[in-house]
Amino acid sequence: MDVLISVFLVLHFVGIVVLLGGFLTQVKAMNQGTARFHPLMLRGALAMLGTGVLLVALNKADDQSLNSVKLAVKLAVLVVLLGLIYVKRDEARVDKALFSAVPALVVVNILIAVLWS
Repeated sequence: MDVLISVFLVLHFVGIVVLLGGFLTQVKAMNQGTARFHPLMLRGALAMLGTGVLLVALNKADDQSLNSVKLAVKLAVLVVLLGLIYVKRDEARVDKALFSAVPALVVVNILIAVLWS
């Protein structure tokens, strides 16, 4: 079970990298005011959601103790992130403040995962 959990944890990290990679492809456009949400950003966020749910299920099946409040907060941050990307995905231009919220929410989610014990 530990190997399976580790595999999905790596896939969760890959989702983060894909999401941030999609953001980085648009940084130059963001500075010019023409940034848009790259399809990779949505795919990365969906990968984070799917692997996160599977990680919770696998850890529960392995009788590991989980902090439900922490997981609920992480899920809420990810749902806000997904909603933002999904709603604005077809727009030709996205406001710089909204676009900058994506890496901020990802960093918040990472900090919650690492620092909340």
